[in-house]
Amino acid sequence: MEKIYDVMIFGAGAAGLSAGIYASRGKLDTLILSEGVTGGQMVLTNEIANYPGVETVKGYELADSMKRQVKSFGCTLKTNVKIKEYRLSDEIKEVELGDGRVFRAKAAILAPGGRPRSLNIPGEKEFEGRGISYCATCDADFFKDKRLVVVGGGNSALEEAVTLTHFASHVTIVHQFDHFQAFAHAVEEAERNPKISFIMESELREYSGGETLEKVKIENLRTGEVSELETDGVFVFIGYIPNTEAFRDFVETNQNGEFVVDPLMKTSLPGIYAAGDCVAKRYRQVTTSVSDGTIAALSATEYIRTKN
Repeated sequence: MEKIYDVMIFGAGAAGLSAGIYASRGKLDTLILSEGVTGGQMVLTNEIANYPGVETVKGYELADSMKRQVKSFGCTLKTNVKIKEYRLSDEIKEVELGDGRVFRAKAAILAPGGRPRSLNIPGEKEFEGRGISYCATCDADFFKDKRLVVVGGGNSALEEAVTLTHFASHVTIVHQFDHFQAFAHAVEEAERNPKISFIMESELREYSGGETLEKVKIENLRTGEVSELETDGVFVFIGYIPNTEAFRDFVETNQNGEFVVDPLMKTSLPGIYAAGDCVAKRYRQVTTSVSDGTIAALSATEYIRTKN
């Protein structure tokens, strides 16, 4: 008889790993499948300083700790897989991998996370990886003593700008509004940093250069004036697009492509739950993803035991 797991979890970020910890510790036969690496957005974060009980931790360290924990409870974890097809409408949920393997489960938790949002302006494709980055942790070391631009006004933008000052000679933050959306402590830390300057009410309009990025065009949204700024690199932190495309034929999403869930993380399809940055909510933090994953796993556990 072909194996049927109790629950399959799609995604191995904070939400998926948390769901795996709770499900497997609750004695459910649990499988986590991820097309990416373990940790999701956590591994792209240099330092996490607001995780309860942990004063400060590197993102990849927290991800590795969660990985060890989930495996210690007997959860099967498969990352960097290629998923060919999802078949989630029936009572037994199925997924087929690119190599032909098929996995089945009684319930599923969708935790695919999101991906960085880009600016979609001229020069973007040409200079991605040659001056344009979406991950300070990944690429900061390439810009030692260089002039950088950070685009965005949320927590990620300001916190990563501060991180970049440990490498760059100067960082200019460009933001479309006259105020920031970040928490007060993040704004204050950036404003106190002597290596950071600000261009407010402005947006980037074009990237240009030779072999690598050399300058950007910036439009002042209030006056319409366009100026050029020489820079060696641009880091873009303007949010994420939910990785929900593969699931939209099965469960309800909103106008932003985010999963619509109830307080128990139930989606519109019985036996399917969702958690993390892919669901419709206001706040997106590691802790909120952990909470989502916990609730989704407990709800899936109740669903499976009721069905049994």
